[in-house]
Amino acid sequence: MKKLYLNNGEFDTVFNDLKDSFDGKLSAKNNEYNLDIQSKWTKGSIKGTRFDDKILFMHFDLVFHQDVSLSIEAFQSAPVFFVYCENGNVSHSFGVNGEKKILRKNQSAVLNNSSVINSVLYFESHKRIQFTLLGMPTVENKNATLVSRVKQNFTNDSGNYIYIGKENTKISQKIQQFKTMPEKGIVGTILKKSILNHIVEIEVEQHDFNYLKTFDPIVDIAVKQINEIKRISTVIFSDALASVKLFRAKHHWSFKLYNQKLAS
Repeated sequence: MKKLYLNNGEFDTVFNDLKDSFDGKLSAKNNEYNLDIQSKWTKGSIKGTRFDDKILFMHFDLVFHQDVSLSIEAFQSAPVFFVYCENGNVSHSFGVNGEKKILRKNQSAVLNNSSVINSVLYFESHKRIQFTLLGMPTVENKNATLVSRVKQNFTNDSGNYIYIGKENTKISQKIQQFKTMPEKGIVGTILKKSILNHIVEIEVEQHDFNYLKTFDPIVDIAVKQINEIKRISTVIFSDALASVKLFRAKHHWSFKLYNQKLAS
């Protein structure tokens, strides 16, 4: 297995490290990067766009000729990454000895690593791997409200957060819209950033909905138990009342007379 290491830093640094690691040719213009890779052990491309508020968009389209692991340096203010797999599999673990989780075709993942343990990605050989990565900063920017919601939903005290689930069709459409955006320049940048913000908003709302939905079975069970307690209580009370009435009839006792004696 070929092992690669990637330092975190500015977008320029990341792409230059990728260029060196993958033996590729890098071109960059107006915050858009294109890394073309045609080496002995891998072929394909890595494309990326950086926005002024540190939102990142990257697309990977690669075929490896041997198994590869890519260790990515963790840091305290690491962004939250939303990952969408279009083809092949990508495995992830926190550290080389951590539990591996697999992101498959038509699945999405949310990842944040602000601990001291690196994230490690694993790529299988001789399979085309395509996935899109959207990075949302966890430090305040122009969209502080959205950043706050992202941190609340997709980070934890341990610094290691990962969630894998089925990809949302609406998000797939938004990603395609981003990739095929015809507008260039400032207008294109504004429209693309709007699309990415919309994707993150969908992710947050979707996570909130699924989180609440997980409580539905618990609530249903609780309601059933409460209803059963009420039913049993009613039955017990009814049985007890019927027994008292039968006892009164059998022994000709009057509770009214007994109550009068108590009152006197």
